[in-house]
Amino acid sequence: KWPNDVLLDGLKCSGILLERQGTGREGALVIGIGVNLAHHPNGTERPATSLAAAGLAVPTSAALLEELAPAFAHWRSVWAGQGFAPIRTAWLARASGVGGRIVARLGHENPEGLFAGLADDGALLLKLDDGSTRAILAGDVFAI
Repeated sequence: KWPNDVLLDGLKCSGILLERQGTGREGALVIGIGVNLAHHPNGTERPATSLAAAGLAVPTSAALLEELAPAFAHWRSVWAGQGFAPIRTAWLARASGVGGRIVARLGHENPEGLFAGLADDGALLLKLDDGSTRAILAGDVFAI
């Protein structure tokens, strides 16, 4: 799902799921993070891998959390203090497939075009074949 998959050598090894509960200051954002440490699913639409399958050291869940929590706190602090722009810059520096051809599966339609980057609000920018650009806020995105 856009943009929350983490790829390792082009294979999904991690995912992040965000869910908003409520609105405004009364609301909350629930964040779920899954990492394929020792195992990964087979037969998925987007091929997956695990750290073990990639030949990498496999930390314990606790050790992973000890590394992840400060990094999450850092980027949350950047966002709170500086807004989204520095996160956008850092994300684009690591993003896979910028400039490549993609399809966005949106349920009722499947627009295709070039992955043109991120908008200021984090939406995927899809440059359509007619030359126009469309912002995609959520969907299944695949390289073609």
